Amino acid sequence: MNEATARMLRLAQRDLRAVQGMLDDPDSFPDEIFGFHAQQAVEKAAKSWLDGLGIEYPKTHDLDLLFELLTERGGEIPPACEELRDLVDFSVQYRYEAFEELPLDRQETLRLVTMFIEHVAARVAS
Repeated sequence: MNEATARMLRLAQRDLRAVQGMLDDPDSFPDEIFGFHAQQAVEKAAKSWLDGLGIEYPKTHDLDLLFELLTERGGEIPPACEELRDLVDFSVQYRYEAFEELPLDRQETLRLVTMFIEHVAARVAS
């Protein structure tokens, strides 16, 4: 694994640790903040995987685009992780607007983000 790939994966894992730390404290860390770090973890993991495949990726928060790039080039995203695409709204929109959706299922979000990062880590290590 090259250094850029490893660095981006470490950054994804750092955001994952932040999400884990926020799991049970909605008063201190509202869903907007929890969702932002979950989105960042997925985004950075996807970029790590793309880099590991030797694919240049755009400077974007768009998880749909990053997932499309991965699947177009043979990256198999676990079907359960496809719903992580919905976190894209936390990258910009919910950072600057009131969060009016139903609250996130934090346990499920954490489970899926963890699954995705572990999947990516296994792919870039080989």
